[in-house]
Amino acid sequence: MHLHVDSEISTLQRLIIHSPDSGLGKVVPSKAQDWLFEDIVHLNTMRKYEYDVYVKLLLFFLDPDKIKGKLNDINADKERSFFNPNREGYFDSDKVIEVQTLLEQILVSELVKTQLVAAVCAIEECSYKDMQYMLSLSHKELTLLLISGTDAKDDMYFPPIPNLIFTRDLGIMINDHLLLNKPAKKARSRESLLTKFIFFNHPYFEQIRENIIEIEESEHHFLMPGDNQNSRIDTLEGGDVMTVAPNHVFIGISERTSLEAARQAMKKLFERKVVQKVTLIKIPAKRDYMHIDTIFTQVKRNVWVLLGSLGRVADSHNENKIWENLGQKQIQEDLIIHQFELQEDGQIKDRNFENLEDLLTSVSVDDLKCTEEVKFVYSGNNQFPYMAREQWTDSCNLLILKEGVGIAYDRNDHTAEAFKEAGFKTISAKKLLNQMENEDLTAEQINDTIILLPSAELSRARGGSHCMSMPLTRVPFK
Repeated sequence: MHLHVDSEISTLQRLIIHSPDSGLGKVVPSKAQDWLFEDIVHLNTMRKYEYDVYVKLLLFFLDPDKIKGKLNDINADKERSFFNPNREGYFDSDKVIEVQTLLEQILVSELVKTQLVAAVCAIEECSYKDMQYMLSLSHKELTLLLISGTDAKDDMYFPPIPNLIFTRDLGIMINDHLLLNKPAKKARSRESLLTKFIFFNHPYFEQIRENIIEIEESEHHFLMPGDNQNSRIDTLEGGDVMTVAPNHVFIGISERTSLEAARQAMKKLFERKVVQKVTLIKIPAKRDYMHIDTIFTQVKRNVWVLLGSLGRVADSHNENKIWENLGQKQIQEDLIIHQFELQEDGQIKDRNFENLEDLLTSVSVDDLKCTEEVKFVYSGNNQFPYMAREQWTDSCNLLILKEGVGIAYDRNDHTAEAFKEAGFKTISAKKLLNQMENEDLTAEQINDTIILLPSAELSRARGGSHCMSMPLTRVPFK
């Protein structure tokens, strides 16, 4: 299986996803924020009426033979067998790949099973008796337990990992290399461990096994005072890494990714000559933003969607005066953007950018050789207070299926209007699926279109379609 990603926008061919599992339905209010969820979601609604629509879209674009001609039967099946890896009739695609399937396949190996159970029980502090019980389970039963935290008898052995639906944070393909994440929060430690075992043991990744890059903890971390040892120094999550061009990668420094990890990743990428440019983007360490892909993503080689309050147009609608009238002072939030370029002689040239628009324009023009005018679509159409409201519900977080065609949330009305003003069409996901099923429209005929995904529950999980994808293969950028 060929694995290679050298842009954010060329045609998507293969990715990893994870459908919301039963563990997500067990998140309780007292632990929601510890488990990095903002709210209690309704699992069945999220799964059947929202995420399943996302999967259907992915299949129609990436693996249409799996779904074409079956849509009515799929929609009529109340058991959702098509979407459940444990049911007969599961779509089982090697292009739209489910984490659960990959994990189940590596657990067939008794050696991997033993190693992984021991590792999980160590970080979750399970009893020896529990470990023995887990080792007695079949690979299918064990897979469900490791992901949901609960066995078939509904006994809970450890917390759920609800953030596993955000597969972008598992790792990121940078050309033919895979950069693994190192999560900042303990709530994501198990999902990081599970996926590390997948990447190092599944045949899908055999060809790039020597190209897997891991972020390592500081060699002196164990010497830190005990109270500080639980706070990792080197943390990196995939939402803070973007392969924006064959020669260029962005790394965000955020609430979840540290400067130390960003520097280490840059050093390893330059040593292996994976890219020539690395741009470090330090954003405010706020829950509002979390990762750089919550404040901007690319849609076409000359079009980007972003949050205006972190761009050069921050005060274009006199936002500060509005805040003052509300009796509050709005503080301008600063970004630090520092780019490093590896020269042929091994030296590193660096430069700063004053704002996001200048940086993104440089990518479009200098890296992607775009000759068209570079355009920016702003969250909430840059109107107060919709710019912040819609960024919170992931207006800037789009997965691009092919250049100019992206998946967005249907609730971000003002951002959708901004896309229309920029020359894009918008269409509801359900309407598009029906048109593709009836052969009124094919993937090849769809251009400059934002597909609006049902999102009442998904948006409450605080991640958009970009977060819910880990691209493995895109058509090489030309």
